[in-house]
Amino acid sequence: MGQSPPVVLGRVNSLCDPFTFLSSSAFISGEGFRDQIAVEIVDYTAELPDECLAFVFQFLGPGDRNRCSLVCKRWFRVDGWSRHRLSLNAQSEIVSSLPSLFTRFDSVTKLALRCSRKSISLTDDALLTISIRCRNLTRLKLRGCREITDEGMSTFAKNSKKLRKLSCGSCMFGAKALNAVLDHCANLEELSVKRLRGIHDGAEPIGPGAAASSLKMICLKELVNGQSFAPLVLGSKNLKTVKIIHCLGDWDSVLQLIGNRNRNYKENLNCDINYGSSDSSRSPLMEIHLERLQVSDIGLSAISKCTKIENLHIVKTPECSNYGLVCVAENCKLLRKLHIDGWRTNRIGDEGLIAVAKHCSNLQELVLIGVNATHVSLSAIACNCSKLERLALCGSGTIGDTEIACIATKCMALKKLCIKGCPISDIAIEALGSGCPNLVKIKVRKCRGVSSDAGEWLREQRGSMLINMDACDTDCGFEASVSDIGVHETGEEVGQVTAVGASMSSNGRLALLRSKLGHFAAVIDMMSLACVELVPRISSPEEGRGPYPDYFSDPLNYLSHCFRRIHHRCRLHFKKLRLHC
Repeated sequence: MGQSPPVVLGRVNSLCDPFTFLSSSAFISGEGFRDQIAVEIVDYTAELPDECLAFVFQFLGPGDRNRCSLVCKRWFRVDGWSRHRLSLNAQSEIVSSLPSLFTRFDSVTKLALRCSRKSISLTDDALLTISIRCRNLTRLKLRGCREITDEGMSTFAKNSKKLRKLSCGSCMFGAKALNAVLDHCANLEELSVKRLRGIHDGAEPIGPGAAASSLKMICLKELVNGQSFAPLVLGSKNLKTVKIIHCLGDWDSVLQLIGNRNRNYKENLNCDINYGSSDSSRSPLMEIHLERLQVSDIGLSAISKCTKIENLHIVKTPECSNYGLVCVAENCKLLRKLHIDGWRTNRIGDEGLIAVAKHCSNLQELVLIGVNATHVSLSAIACNCSKLERLALCGSGTIGDTEIACIATKCMALKKLCIKGCPISDIAIEALGSGCPNLVKIKVRKCRGVSSDAGEWLREQRGSMLINMDACDTDCGFEASVSDIGVHETGEEVGQVTAVGASMSSNGRLALLRSKLGHFAAVIDMMSLACVELVPRISSPEEGRGPYPDYFSDPLNYLSHCFRRIHHRCRLHFKKLRLHC
């Protein structure tokens, strides 16, 4: 009589045991009574199937996901079997932890092993353990693993038949190890090799092996004898992309072999058509990156035989001139992306760009760095390349107000524009204010003639446009690189594995999820609220501010409150949500 009943914050579900705990401040007193009654807090995510919880975890960053795995035993277990990416510090001390580590994370498909120069890396025995434990490994990245030898890589390759992407850099193994991988990994699609000490003069040639039909991308970077990969490039039947970056030696002869390979493909294709057959033994190259190489117009004219090329990067190759670019433009008429860094040698200019404008009408992205183009070539590109959407002009002393005004008047499809280190003034900005009707992003850097007033005026004229200018105080979300206009660094390595559990940013994952699930996004929003906001605050509150709102006296109550909101949403859509998962 007069006694308050116990407060129940939720019901115990039947799918799994709830985790319950008593809050230090979660006691209430009945009026006039000394007895205190404990409040039971229930896991309101318990009714979500493990698959749904794992699906939510995929949209968290590495730090948030690590903290979520410590919330309770169930979350710890679900995180273990649902995590597919791992990035490990590959020091020798980690060897003893590998069995237990891969017992917990038994579904890893993408693994990165990195070791600093000052440390001793794991050895062949550790790599053997990994190959036995990770039977589903499809992607491997090795950095600084100097204790791994040719024999260790050979053993690993025999146990990793499902490997699709391999990226290795600053390691000591060489041609023997790579040949073993290519012989045993028949599904290998991408190979990236950077600064391998074992690839030296006199090294044995590297052939395609069993990966001849599957290999699609090869990236060679900072190699002493990269020419030893020529048999691999020539023997890969379905090769689409070749990137050769900062490798020593003369590359004209290798490019000639590549050009002849592609010409033979074209002849075989014509022969198949004449005899009524549609089968071809090879696929054409679609993308070639050449950066900081000893390449001349001979190499560019050889590349021009690859008539199906859509993406071409010619970066810091001082021996290339207008003649080589004209050969490429006349034959590679399907070009969509062209990057040229003339290194301010003045060997590529209006003549080559006019040829591009004349023959490459499908051009969508053009990057000119250190190329002295004028309004003559830019006008031709603007008139003939009606699909041009992304343009970058950097480090050119001949691109001024006249050239920018020409672009503003004639580039109707242009969406993204980057101008860096060019002698333009406020007049050019005024021209952009009324031109390029589809322009959505613009970046102006290191152009001393442009004032902050011009940037503010442009914002007033084009309110929806994202603007990044040196002189302006407001940064509208651009990064400080040309990549913002859709241009990717030529030295980008494939096979990179991000930090533990992170395939993309949390915001990007949530946006993708919302687009897929539609009205179920509310449920995911609530889950992300609990995982991203609450757990970090509880585990590591910032100094000077409370880890939880004032209207809650305890972080556990705060967590329970959000779970109740999750439970309310899930109860409405539970059946449909389970189907989606």
